[in-house]
Amino acid sequence: MQEAVVILIVEDEPIILHGMQDALEGGGYTTVLATNGDDALAMLDSRHHDLTGLITDIRIGSGPAGWDVARHARELKPDIAVVYVSGDSAEAWPSEGVPHSVMISKPFAEAQLVTAISNLITGTAA
Repeated sequence: MQEAVVILIVEDEPIILHGMQDALEGGGYTTVLATNGDDALAMLDSRHHDLTGLITDIRIGSGPAGWDVARHARELKPDIAVVYVSGDSAEAWPSEGVPHSVMISKPFAEAQLVTAISNLITGTAA
């Protein structure tokens, strides 16, 4: 039996969060969810050994931003795949994003999300 590939999704907009969850689970991934930076950091601290990937919005309410969440994830698990999604923060990705990550601008097709995380996990990302 194949081990589950678990992705942490961090998004504060419920409609977007559940759309991403549906797309990833449809692609064969197991998902865990956080709706703000503090919850995401707590989830990373408790479950980073189980996680293969992180998909995070940048502006996720008060508290830590997606940039901070991804840096913390990489401190705990240097090889975790990271995909950022944002409606307005893409221009900061080159300076704020972690190396070997992907930025997807909102709005996006759900297939883009699944392809981006899959490519990072399998090592086929450019």
